[in-house]
Amino acid sequence: MPFIFPAGIINILPAGGFLFSLTVFAVNRILLKHFDFGMTTRSKTVPILFYFHTMKLSVLYEVGSVVEYLSRFDLIWLGIAASFAAGLATGAGSVPVFFTKNVSRKLLDALLGAAAGVMLAATSFSLIIPAIEKGGGGVQGAVITLVGILCGGLFIDIVDKFFPDTNLLINAVNDNGSANNSKKRLNLNMSPKMRKIWLFIIAITIHNFPEGLAVGVGFGDGDIANGLCLAVGIGLQNLPEGLAVALPLIREKYPRGKAFLIALATGLVEPIGGLLGVGLVQIAKPVLPFAMAFAAGAMLFVISNEIIPETQNHSGSSRLATHALLIGFVVMMFLDNTLG
Repeated sequence: MPFIFPAGIINILPAGGFLFSLTVFAVNRILLKHFDFGMTTRSKTVPILFYFHTMKLSVLYEVGSVVEYLSRFDLIWLGIAASFAAGLATGAGSVPVFFTKNVSRKLLDALLGAAAGVMLAATSFSLIIPAIEKGGGGVQGAVITLVGILCGGLFIDIVDKFFPDTNLLINAVNDNGSANNSKKRLNLNMSPKMRKIWLFIIAITIHNFPEGLAVGVGFGDGDIANGLCLAVGIGLQNLPEGLAVALPLIREKYPRGKAFLIALATGLVEPIGGLLGVGLVQIAKPVLPFAMAFAAGAMLFVISNEIIPETQNHSGSSRLATHALLIGFVVMMFLDNTLG
């Protein structure tokens, strides 16, 4: 019988005690099935579950008081800090590599599917709907939002043509450690190991920029709850992304600490996007609806062009990834209404 972490010890939220305990049980079963920690059954479960439980509580505990506290600070600094925190989540997501280097394809696809659902909900409820409302509603708001979404998607599409796909990064190191895909796609004058590192850094950096932009725009109009909701959603989305970045490096015999630092570095571009987003909106308030829609279009392109296709590339886990996307969407929808 697998060891089940005693949820009651850290269950700070009384109303969620029963659901929290069920979640703990389910997570234990999934982790024990899909992770190979190289430890005993009892010892391997406690540290990683404590880590994820702590992160869950840090996101959900007393959200209202957090919003009230943040209202004392300057919006520009809030936008930068929130996008920085969301970027740090990429590094946080790679922490499990300190416990294991083997994660099943099904589990990784499920995590990425949930991430796609989270970002679809955050894009819809925290960017697109507010953009229509702040654009005047009706036909006017819809047209402004439509143009902004198309411009944002087109911008990322143009940028994407000059940089490697994130899909290449996740599959850059296959099960036998070969780098055939990367050699076909890019012919850089460097060793295969260095090529993989820079492929990671370049593609994930480009991927993360519009996320930081979205957080900055979310804070730009003074709606701290909306900005915080976006930051939480993007941070949750970055967790499995960080794991997807670090795992191939571990398989290539990189030190665990170095893999963690590389994953962390890929998220540090988000504060740049956050500064640009919040600064632009603060300088020119009338551009807020367009800026929100632009950020939404950029995010929709990343989700549909990078994340969802990656989860559907493996026939054995495509349906599981779709189910995870639905779960991620409804969870983020709930968080959006709770925080908003």
